[in-house]
Amino acid sequence: MVATEAVAQSATEHIDLVRGEIHKVIVGHEEVVDGVLNALLAGGHVLLEGVPGLGKTTLLRTLGRALHLDYSRIQFTPDLMPADILGSMVMDTNDVGAKSLRFERGPIFAHLLLADEINRATPRTQSALLEAMQEKTVTSGTSTHPLEEPFLVMATQNPLEMEGTYPLPEAQLDRFLVKILVEFPERDELTAIVERTAVPVQPEVNAVLDRRQILELRAMASKLLVAPHVRDYAISLVLATQPKPGPRNALARKYIRYGSSPRGAQALVFCGRVRALMQGRLQVSIDDVRALALPALRHRVILNFDAHADNRTEDDLLLEILDSLPQST
Repeated sequence: MVATEAVAQSATEHIDLVRGEIHKVIVGHEEVVDGVLNALLAGGHVLLEGVPGLGKTTLLRTLGRALHLDYSRIQFTPDLMPADILGSMVMDTNDVGAKSLRFERGPIFAHLLLADEINRATPRTQSALLEAMQEKTVTSGTSTHPLEEPFLVMATQNPLEMEGTYPLPEAQLDRFLVKILVEFPERDELTAIVERTAVPVQPEVNAVLDRRQILELRAMASKLLVAPHVRDYAISLVLATQPKPGPRNALARKYIRYGSSPRGAQALVFCGRVRALMQGRLQVSIDDVRALALPALRHRVILNFDAHADNRTEDDLLLEILDSLPQST
């Protein structure tokens, strides 16, 4: 489908319908809702970080209803095993007593997978998601089973200082397209949450898009124009996070142990296209890249000891790098 002004406007209207259905249930969190929708349409996965009770689980369940997609939830615990996620081989016996092995699919075989409190499981179990997130397949023995598109893993994690959590491996963090922080609601939002959940009948969420339309929107976003200067800006931003010699890398040399991987630049472009489509535009702007810098890069930057000693965070360092980076590269 060729992207035109009319097609882009139609796509924006469809996405607004999804937003409307989600906000029947979810109060506030506009940036979080847009971030999850962006990841779904960009073909990536999203990591949400926040304390329990902020509506992260409810968000994905509501998204599944609004998009008429299969939804599955896995509660990650220290005793969770990889087979509990992926599935396992089971023995079947037919009517005459003959036995055969059959692959019993796990909960990962869904369009939307909620990995709830992912950092409460051991690193071995966390790593079981790597192949599925990157290759969109699950391997059991000598057989490989494809996952049906769209496939979105939305993992939630508690802040690492909370008891009973394990840090996610860097390789797995890099598989998440974006990392979004879920903040505690303001007073008026908290009041609306209490009032909305106090009534006996909850709002009904209608399916306004289906799987085919989602894949069409994804294909449309992939065709949006990324001008050379916008692409170069995204690349320059990622290069500025590398602790190597150069005038733009002084901050990184001081506070960053490892900068963003190339997936960071890809995430800025992929998500920038979707953001432009969500706003009815046919090309990505530098403002799109700047708006996406924190969710696309905050989990791909590893700080050194000096940063922790000076109470620096990934977010404030990225914002400082953004301020120092010329918008024409």
